[in-house]
Amino acid sequence: MKKIALTFFMFGLTSSCKQANTLSNNEKTLIKQEAKQMLDNYYNDIRQKGLLAELDYLDNSADFFWVPPGYSNAITYDSVVSVLKQNAPQFKSIDNSFKSLQIFPLSNQLASYTGKLIATMTDTSGKVTNIHLIETGVIIKRTNGWKLLNGQTAILNP
Repeated sequence: MKKIALTFFMFGLTSSCKQANTLSNNEKTLIKQEAKQMLDNYYNDIRQKGLLAELDYLDNSADFFWVPPGYSNAITYDSVVSVLKQNAPQFKSIDNSFKSLQIFPLSNQLASYTGKLIATMTDTSGKVTNIHLIETGVIIKRTNGWKLLNGQTAILNP
């Protein structure tokens, strides 16, 4: 009797972990396009408006966290805002561009991505620095568009 009950429990547990509805190929394609457009807009806005433009793309919910380059632990939304505000005046321009990007739809409201990028930063003295980065994250679709929910960015050796 215990084996039967355990079998039903395990079946119920594994069944409940499966995604309720699978995304169609068209839905996956649309999510990938929307996510790519959001990431392109994100980097274009930073390029045009500066580092503080990043704030428009961060999900300000309690679920947000990020591990920036050089950090060993995740930081909260408020901490990211503080870091951005502190560092923004130091740069004349920032140009991020993906060398590679993969987007993985998880549901109609969630997608993960990973990519390699090059950040070209010009500080206020005119010094130009190129940094190779790898980034992985999760984006979430909110009523006002796709937002960065969590992830991490690390510096790569070129």
